[in-house]
Amino acid sequence: MALVDPYGRTIEYLRLSVTDRCDLRCAYCLPKGFRDFQEPDEWLRFDEVERLIAAFGRLGVRRVRITGGEPLVRRDVPELAARLARLPGIEDLSLSTNAVRLARHAGALARAGVGRVNVSLDSLRPERFRTITGGGRLEKVLAGLMAAKAAGLRPIKLNTVVMRGVNDDEIEDLVEFCLEHDFTLRLIETMPMGTSGRAAGDRYVDLQEVRRRLARRFDLIPGVMPGGGPARYVQVAGSNLRIGFITPISQHFCATCNRVRLAADGTLYPCLGQEHRFEFRPLLRAGADDAELERAVHAAIARKPERHEFREQPAKIVRFMSMTGG
Repeated sequence: MALVDPYGRTIEYLRLSVTDRCDLRCAYCLPKGFRDFQEPDEWLRFDEVERLIAAFGRLGVRRVRITGGEPLVRRDVPELAARLARLPGIEDLSLSTNAVRLARHAGALARAGVGRVNVSLDSLRPERFRTITGGGRLEKVLAGLMAAKAAGLRPIKLNTVVMRGVNDDEIEDLVEFCLEHDFTLRLIETMPMGTSGRAAGDRYVDLQEVRRRLARRFDLIPGVMPGGGPARYVQVAGSNLRIGFITPISQHFCATCNRVRLAADGTLYPCLGQEHRFEFRPLLRAGADDAELERAVHAAIARKPERHEFREQPAKIVRFMSMTGG
């Protein structure tokens, strides 16, 4: 039985956070000095995650993306990936990461059944990267990207949050980098998530103007990309490069939203930009059987709202992105 929300959208994509912690401090995601993380015993255990994702799989979810925080700060994520990849119904398993630890884990992730990765990369300039990420080392990320490529993970998508006066002068450089290495580039508008996200609001860039700018330098044609995400793609003519634009502010994509987010503590957020939620951890730890879990999944999807209100109510969401899951 398919999962259909109150507005007729079929839900077939789940983003699974395994931790709210991260080894970087990107200014738009976590405020400087933030330490109010969940305790590990509040996270779902791997057997609980497996049971819950199995229920979603039986009900029609086909795509699962492992996220965080930074998922690779949690131990044994390749082991969890292998368990999820074996579940009936799950056809596409992917990972979002900052790639700081990816060089160490890329091979194991590929062997476990992860097919592709998305990597956050907001600058190709080492000092600027260090500033944006609160001390991150660009060379580790680049090593992770090359390890993912060598492990056969495809496609590799780079996610860049475009910020005026911070990195908006690097977009063409990122396009050239992706052309060289056969990566996909996805450009993302800043979102008012928590105090850190709202603080980045004065750096907001409308990606419609970025698209027009790129069209003056590159021959852009309509493009498509598998993966079930929200990006609208163009392709650089004569190449394999797709450039995706994720525009939750200037051109929201709520009418076609097919995804929900499961936080590390078992809280399901049907919408990134609303406070609707459903808590699965109490059910799992009370010994709910499979039928109860499936009924709960349907109840959770029934709470999915029609759309977010990032533009109308930018101060509405107080939780940080790392708490919700990427």
